[in-house]
Amino acid sequence: MTAQEVRLCGLLLQEHFGEMVEKVGTHLLKSGAQNLRMILHETGISLDLLKKSLCVLVQHGACVFSSGRKGPGSPTEYRTSCDRILRILRYPRYIYTAKTLYGDTGELIIEELLQRGHMTMSSTVKTVADRLTQNMEDGRSMDYNDVSNSFSNLVETHFLQRCPPPPRAGPKESPTPAPPPVPGTPTPPISTTLPTAESFPDCYKVPHVTLIGKGKRPLSSEDVDDQRNAKKAKMDSETHGDEGICWQVNFERFHLHFRDQAIISAVANKLDQTSSEIVRTMLRMSEVTTSPSATCTKPLSANEIFRSLPTNYNITRPILDQYLTLLVDDPMEFVGKAGESGGGMYVVNMHRALANLARATLESVVQERFGSRSARIFRLLLRKRHLEQKQVEDFAMIPAKEAKDMLYSLLSQNLVQLQEVPKTPDYAPSRTFYLYTVNQLPTARMLLQNCYKTVANLIERRLYESKESKRLLEKSQRIEAILASLQASGAEPEQLTEVEEMITAPEKQQLDALRLHINKLDSAENQVDETIFLIESYVNSTTTTS
Repeated sequence: MTAQEVRLCGLLLQEHFGEMVEKVGTHLLKSGAQNLRMILHETGISLDLLKKSLCVLVQHGACVFSSGRKGPGSPTEYRTSCDRILRILRYPRYIYTAKTLYGDTGELIIEELLQRGHMTMSSTVKTVADRLTQNMEDGRSMDYNDVSNSFSNLVETHFLQRCPPPPRAGPKESPTPAPPPVPGTPTPPISTTLPTAESFPDCYKVPHVTLIGKGKRPLSSEDVDDQRNAKKAKMDSETHGDEGICWQVNFERFHLHFRDQAIISAVANKLDQTSSEIVRTMLRMSEVTTSPSATCTKPLSANEIFRSLPTNYNITRPILDQYLTLLVDDPMEFVGKAGESGGGMYVVNMHRALANLARATLESVVQERFGSRSARIFRLLLRKRHLEQKQVEDFAMIPAKEAKDMLYSLLSQNLVQLQEVPKTPDYAPSRTFYLYTVNQLPTARMLLQNCYKTVANLIERRLYESKESKRLLEKSQRIEAILASLQASGAEPEQLTEVEEMITAPEKQQLDALRLHINKLDSAENQVDETIFLIESYVNSTTTTS
């Protein structure tokens, strides 16, 4: 874990959960697993606030707890997950993907679960149905069964999963004492592995939930006071059959979807839409049979691919064979041939595809920072692996002085490495080859850290802009709330105009400029996160295969 990751995690925790949670989370990231007493002593915050902060982190899956490492009876230890905290940066993308695939209902289900950490199915369905009903016309409401069906669809496609059972913090007291250990027998090691959702047998099993009714609109303030006690008593007595079964968002399934979409988009940009649809079909057919960490999909025959193509694509079998041959012969190596049976067996090379996407990202970064000629040198070194300075000048067709300056600029930024190959053991300069090379994996890791730093800077800038204009933003929010209440009560247009004029023209211009600036910063965060995802996927794939 690097300093840039810890800094970004701290900013994300502070923005979403507040300063106390950020302090506790950052401390655990830096210190590792600690028990409650040590955290209390080293952070200096009150016990009550510490417990609440840990509850927030555990609720959102950013902190896990387990029995102490010293054995049974030792204090429970807490540790935070840097990867899980960094997923907060990708929340807008998860929500947008759910909206694209499952509409407004799927979007609100994912949004509620991301905001709350984990919830039961019944409470999620009720909350989402109420929110959808609020946006409907008077007299219309959202049925609980419709929301339940969308929830079940998300579980069937593994975008949602049950929360794993919590680990036991310590040994349970039993009426019969355990037998004493036999002298000379070694003590079994304490298991520190935590249960995952995938290891739980009923991870994707939807319980039978008895929910009958429709979403409700928010009550007026007068009705709330009259019905509060009756509503509380009714909620306490309600049971839906899913008590104790909580659900969470399956981030890994979303990441597989993002990876597949990146590969499909790259094929569409490199070749054409029909080629990307063939690759999409192959990926869809391999979703269930292929492991998430596999380097390539299971082999698929050309006959199977032909039968699984969408009906609106009127592709004949000979044309499909031509497209498959074109994909196999393409230098990007997204599709490979694994055999000749069934008209030819084909696979999608996940690792090669991620490596080529990461490579294209690195080339784009070099071109944006150092220009097209430096990018030409960088691409040349990626293809030729090792070249002397004279060879770089000749192959790239760049004058010697310019090529030397560009190579040294890339070398100073660690984008290019210099390797010495001596002819003799004394490493004399006159008898040593100096070869320039590019190591893609270390360069990708360096770019990943630069992306973390960039996102942290963007968040800090956005928070600074909002803080500087805090008074104006609060005034605008108050006026918007007044306008909404007046419109709901059927006020006259003159009253609405009078309230709108409470913000002067210069203040409106300042607000518009501020919102435009913050939107640009938000958009930049999302774009950098797409680069982070590609580089992370490549690094993880390379680490798994090696």
